[in-house]
Amino acid sequence: MLKNFSGESASVEDKTFAIVVSQYYDNITGNMKDGAVETLLRNRVPEESISIFWVPGSWELPHAALRLVKIKKFDAIVCLGCVIKGETTHDHHINSVISSSIGQISLEHDVPIGFGVLTCNTLQQALDRSGGSVGNKGIESTEAVVQMLQLFDEIGKI
Repeated sequence: MLKNFSGESASVEDKTFAIVVSQYYDNITGNMKDGAVETLLRNRVPEESISIFWVPGSWELPHAALRLVKIKKFDAIVCLGCVIKGETTHDHHINSVISSSIGQISLEHDVPIGFGVLTCNTLQQALDRSGGSVGNKGIESTEAVVQMLQLFDEIGKI
């Protein structure tokens, strides 16, 4: 017999969240951070359960996430950054390491980590994805983390 456990969503009001934000392109990442915070508040997470940590650039996101996971204070983490292609392939190397590192940390430590790192070819693409015409990756990655915490609660009840 198949069971569907996607019934009523569990609350995340009692969860704690860390949002790690790259200072580089802060006009873009700041919009994403605002979207992430608004998403958590909309899900009734109290302000005091949301901590924001700024890192110099997207490269530093995984290291900060790892430290935050290790202190075991946060139920979930959202990483927000922006890497825009330049004249070389530098962005490919940066993006590859950032994405694989964040994924590895999440899996190894069993903590949901939202991947809100824009990997764009142009500044306009980044603006469009940080609250512009294509949405806000800060909102999307935070919604994914909230849904994963709700799923983990459901799985814990099996």
